[in-house]
Amino acid sequence: MTDLLLRNGRPWTPGSPLATADILVRDGRIESIGPALPAPDIETVDLDGALVLPGFVDTHCHLDKTLYSGPWVPNTGGRSLAGRIANGENRRAELGIPNAGYAGNLLGAMIAAGTSYVRSHIDIDPSVGLGGVEAVREAAARHRDRVDVELVAFPQGGLISRPGVADLLAAALADGVEVVGGIDPAGFDGDPTGQLDTIFGLAERFGAKIDIHLHDPGNLGAWEFDLIIERTKATGMAGRVTISHAYAMGGLPADEQQRFAERLAEAGVAMVTCAVGDAPVVPARVMHAAGATLALGNDGIRDLWTPYGDGDMLRRIMTVAFRDRLLADAEIELALAAGTHGGARVLGLAEYGLVPGARADFLTVDAPTPAAAVVGVAPRALVVKGGRVVARAGQLID
Repeated sequence: MTDLLLRNGRPWTPGSPLATADILVRDGRIESIGPALPAPDIETVDLDGALVLPGFVDTHCHLDKTLYSGPWVPNTGGRSLAGRIANGENRRAELGIPNAGYAGNLLGAMIAAGTSYVRSHIDIDPSVGLGGVEAVREAAARHRDRVDVELVAFPQGGLISRPGVADLLAAALADGVEVVGGIDPAGFDGDPTGQLDTIFGLAERFGAKIDIHLHDPGNLGAWEFDLIIERTKATGMAGRVTISHAYAMGGLPADEQQRFAERLAEAGVAMVTCAVGDAPVVPARVMHAAGATLALGNDGIRDLWTPYGDGDMLRRIMTVAFRDRLLADAEIELALAAGTHGGARVLGLAEYGLVPGARADFLTVDAPTPAAAVVGVAPRALVVKGGRVVARAGQLID
């Protein structure tokens, strides 16, 4: 059933005051929001003042790498980027990953915690080919109508430095993968111009979006920001390019952060931050003030890179708010906005949010304010996707 009437909720939209209202859903979309809506003969739920949030958007995770729900595997990847990449590739066959069962179980946990949309980076290299794409698609099919999953063809082990990967990325995009990825064009791949030429060329050829992992710190990372911004403007790809992690942004002086945020907003380039370990986070206040898009993701979840994570986007929103020193309620809500509306902009979701006409993707929590929900990682009472209740009290509904 995709018709539903929710009574006495408090729908949240960034920048708007909270007020008690009913939400009427028809054919999987929000038809109207307001007080004391007429009661049609459809399923009705009294929310008793619960806070209603739009469905979470995880714009950066790695479903193909996860060991979630499998046996415990001690982490042996070390701390260097190259070491973790090599460890992840060398142990794939031993551990049976990519694994559609693990990925499906993780997606189930994410859905039960309120995530409605996911962008997953999928390793593409000569040894695995498109195996990760197939596994994650199988996992997503298991949860059809509970979550939307967008895939990134990601050259984790390098693109220009690794013969054959560009052709594999093209094959993935030809097979329907929506986004082409990149990784540290200068610091890891060693050829920023060559990598960006390839990535932007593939995006133009296949009508794909772009999402580039950028771990390079300091001036090197900042220089690459400029390269990506200029390339986006030159190719007319505003709104279709994302820089993930963007560690350099969090470590720059305040005036440089402001300059880059304004340039990102002008060019239509988004950033995604994940609050990974002790790596710098992209400053939410600076991005918001400039009108630049910021989104969030869980990154690796119980895989060969990290033994941590549970896929809960509200916990990740809290972690980002804590790491970014967001203290006032309005500041904490910036992190919540990044984990919802910011992610929707990155994925290009035109019909998103708690407004009439939007897809009915939302969740409810018992919390006095949005900031309190974030800080307390409030339990999810109800999760709705396309107007259908898909989880209650943290448990999926078949």
